[in-house]
Amino acid sequence: MSVDLQPLHTFRLPSRGLRLLKIRNAEDVQQLADIERYIILADGSNTLFLEDYDGVVVQPEFYGIEIKEQEAHFEITVGASENWHQLVVFCLDKGIFGLENLALIPGSVGAAPVQNIGAYGVEVCDFIDSVECIDLDSGNPITLTNEQCQFSYRDSLFKRNPERWLISKVHFVINKDWQPNLKYPALTALPDNATAKRVFEHVVATRQSKLPDPIDIPNAGSFFKNPVVSVEKLEELQSIWPDIVYFKTTGGIKLAAGWLIEQLGLKGLQVGAASVHTQQALVLVNNGSATGNDVLALCRHVQQQIQQQCGIELEPEVRLIGHEGLKQELYPK
Repeated sequence: MSVDLQPLHTFRLPSRGLRLLKIRNAEDVQQLADIERYIILADGSNTLFLEDYDGVVVQPEFYGIEIKEQEAHFEITVGASENWHQLVVFCLDKGIFGLENLALIPGSVGAAPVQNIGAYGVEVCDFIDSVECIDLDSGNPITLTNEQCQFSYRDSLFKRNPERWLISKVHFVINKDWQPNLKYPALTALPDNATAKRVFEHVVATRQSKLPDPIDIPNAGSFFKNPVVSVEKLEELQSIWPDIVYFKTTGGIKLAAGWLIEQLGLKGLQVGAASVHTQQALVLVNNGSATGNDVLALCRHVQQQIQQQCGIELEPEVRLIGHEGLKQELYPK
């Protein structure tokens, strides 16, 4: 018995898994103790199955949204299986502002802390108070504070230990004293007094103009992380590209990976039926009949070119799953 994984991930590569297991409560989790190999999969918007997976695909089903209004903030508890973008819309409709910069990011609410999703100058960890999850080592439920989640750029405790934690709920705290966050270059055209709705509409329009809809063109959004480098490395690259796109962060200088890929002439590059998107070089796409080998070869070629010409190791932002699990060799140590 096997399950077709092609419709379960947005890149839609041909692949199969041993079977599908849905998890709705802590009791269901006990079944995992008898399973040798499994992977937790939500909406499949950040995961690619490069080949048949020799394991069980676990799909959580935790739903519901609860709001508690306090004097200075809102406390929002959300089931991990709720859709992220729909949560952003829901909050906007309720007059709860702050998440609008994160509009139209694909995936579930439970996947948001795993990846510490971010866009247009905002990261989801800015709003997370705690995360309820099940410790798969012990089978016990546990609540981790924001600090315990060990959030960093597109990373978290959950991402570094994918077989340890199953997220069931995310607790958000969103302050009422909202001000628009317009620091990101794509938002500077907006007036300082822009409403949350206007910021939301601008973010949605910007993303739709640059990023292909997975329904029309199978993809997993941003394929690579924006690399973080030292000031010295930035100065070295500025001697080659004076107009290089970068952002200052607390951890160093963040470079725009898509910009670098484009400068090396890789935009539109095709391997088999997989290619670098013609409008946004940070996105790899399936042109209809791509295989895992096509994607793997394309990914490695982009990484090699960036390494050779920029001296930077480019790390995939997506999860690349092979026969036995994550393709560790594609992720720089």
